[in-house]
Amino acid sequence: MTVKAVKMPCTTPNVYTKVPDGGWGWTVAFAFFFVEALTYGIIKSFGVFFNDLMDSFDETNSRISWIISICVFVQTFTAPLSTVLSNRFGHRFVVMAGGVLVSTGMVTASFARTVADMYVTIGLVSGLGYCLSFLPTVTILSQYFDKRRSLVTAVASTGECFAVFSFAPAITALKEQIGWRYSLLSVGVLQLSIVVCGSLLRPIVIKEQAEEEVKAQPPEEPTETKYMLENEQTRTSIESIDSGVEITTSPRNVPGNTKAEPKSEEPKEHAQTLVGNNSPPTEPKTKLLDFSVMRDSSFICYAFFGLFATLGFFAPSLYIIPLSRSLGISKDHSAYILSAMAIAEVFGRISAGWVLNKKPIRKIYIELICVVLLSVALFAFPFASEFWGLMTCSIFFGFMLGTVAGTHIPLLAEDDVVGIAKMSSAAGVYVFIQSLAGLAGPPLAGVLVDKTQNYSSAFYSCAAGMVLGAVFLSLVRPCKAGLCHRQQPGTEEGAAEGTVEGTQDLPEDFIEMDIGKADHSGKGCDSAA
Repeated sequence: MTVKAVKMPCTTPNVYTKVPDGGWGWTVAFAFFFVEALTYGIIKSFGVFFNDLMDSFDETNSRISWIISICVFVQTFTAPLSTVLSNRFGHRFVVMAGGVLVSTGMVTASFARTVADMYVTIGLVSGLGYCLSFLPTVTILSQYFDKRRSLVTAVASTGECFAVFSFAPAITALKEQIGWRYSLLSVGVLQLSIVVCGSLLRPIVIKEQAEEEVKAQPPEEPTETKYMLENEQTRTSIESIDSGVEITTSPRNVPGNTKAEPKSEEPKEHAQTLVGNNSPPTEPKTKLLDFSVMRDSSFICYAFFGLFATLGFFAPSLYIIPLSRSLGISKDHSAYILSAMAIAEVFGRISAGWVLNKKPIRKIYIELICVVLLSVALFAFPFASEFWGLMTCSIFFGFMLGTVAGTHIPLLAEDDVVGIAKMSSAAGVYVFIQSLAGLAGPPLAGVLVDKTQNYSSAFYSCAAGMVLGAVFLSLVRPCKAGLCHRQQPGTEEGAAEGTVEGTQDLPEDFIEMDIGKADHSGKGCDSAA
């Protein structure tokens, strides 16, 4: 299966005859685990700094929420840029550059004096770094796997959950010792590890075995050409017998045979055409960004699903600690609630990957069920009034969030959406569309909290967005099936026309026709005699 993948420097691509479903892909999955932990894991753990920032800068909930909101917006809005840079310079270089930006923004933010400084450092600089780090990594991981893609991506994406589980209590304890500024500085230094993860992303090239055999072996004469030449030779031989001429295998060797001469040129010209058509086609230039997916109605519905579902992805983890504190729960127990949510998300991601890895299964329907249950979990938060109630809601929400968050981007590679061929460009456009919800989600929740003076109200906007996302997700499969159905009559027409054209293009010198012509010619000669 592997071709030229051994004894190659780490900087050169891995070349396979088909998708390996393993190989160096396991190293890429390992790198993706830590990239998830150091990007989305940090974003979801940022809630531990929420109250500290409010106290230090004397700002409201909504203004502090804009830090993560701008960060998520920039991360998703610049997704097409990440796709273009990855196609131009390669995934490894882009991810390593993203790691430098993430670390720089977070370290600089630890010296911020106003919340506006945070908007620039964490929001713009780190946000761009998150985009350049995450999207190329998940894209190249999808290229290394086919049958195991859903399971491997789901398991590797649990790095985010383990990060929240470990970072939330660790950062809380670290703040008690050195303060929130030095804790933020330590997080920034840790995020520099993304550069190491990016260096492990070796590009992959899939070369079909047939192409390599054509290059290795001399081109054989097409079967159709052989039959045509044999038929020509047979006709010439039969005519030669009836004329009293010695049998020959070449029409040119027939003396005085004027009929055979023009006939002999036709197969040769046709043979040259066929051989010319068998030459390997020139490879099309790779588009830096393909917006043709926007003409696919199923992708548009899936993009709207991502747009509204994003409202419920970040706000709950950002507001769960302030909500628990408002209910009189201690800081330590509040951190445990966030950690429990993260652990439940691990099991959700693994469970979703295991289920979606089963064949045959319509993955889009499984995703829809998970989104509906996630909406129910969000509606349950405002009804929690004490520690165990909030813990139960967090575990349920974490599990359902894991089933959706770990699979919604890899599902773009499924034929129900766009397919693996357009995965790279579709991921860039899809995440770009999500940027609007990433910008509006946390501030919208913050405005509701400021108006109602109740952190529970922040979860209503998340639940409403998730319900709208479920509606659009339910339309993806019908749109794809409807599109195929409209193309079906045209396809059948084309097939019928192709059959007629194929019949008309059949050569006239098949052996049965040749024998008939020869018999007719022979009878004519006998009658003349």
